Parts: sequence; structure tokens; C-alpha cells
Amino acid sequence: MALASNPWQILWEKLPAPLQNRYYLTLLVFFFILIFLDRHSLWTQWRLFRAQQRLESDKAFYQAKIKEAKEEAEDFELTKEKFAREHYFMKQSDEDVYIIDSDPMHQKK
Repeated sequence: MALASNPWQILWEKLPAPLQNRYYLTLLVFFFILIFLDRHSLWTQWRLFRAQQRLESDKAFYQAKIKEAKEEAEDFELTKEKFAREHYFMKQSDEDVYIIDSDPMHQKK
């Protein structure tokens, strides 16, 4: 039994017929490199696309929060006297302020 002069020849003959064509084999290797190994592979593009979608949803979320904060700031500018009176018990010089606690849990026994 004689050995083949080329060890790759045995593997080459075991390949299916379409893969024995060197052009199909070259295309297969090329697509493998494009899909998995290249810097701009489909895997990398898919991960970047997911990251972009996540960042866009974060952007929309934070834009909504900014809009709410601006509305709250505008509302505060209109009612800052009321806010100061309610939360810090501020008053004008000619006023008297009476604090009425309506919460029964805070009443003394």
C-alpha cells in the first residue's frame, strides 16, 4: 500500500463534489471570513446595531425626562412663593402663619 504523495489529496477527495471546485471553496472561505473573522463582520455589525438601538431608546428616555424637568422648573418659577410658604413656612412681614397638622398619626397623646 503506497502513501499518497500529497497528504492533502486524501482530504480533498473526501470533500463533497461542489466543494472540490476551488472557486466554491474560495467563496466559502471568503464568506466565513466576512461573517466571523473580519473587523466589520456581520456579528460585529449586529452587536453595533443593538447598541445603537439601546442608545436611541436611552436618548428618548432622557429627552422625556429633560422635558419633564423643564416643565417642572417652569411650574416652580410660577409658584415659587407658594412652594416657599408651604415647605419652609415663609411669610410676609404683615402676615401671621398658623400651622394645622391634619395627620392623626402626628397628634400627641
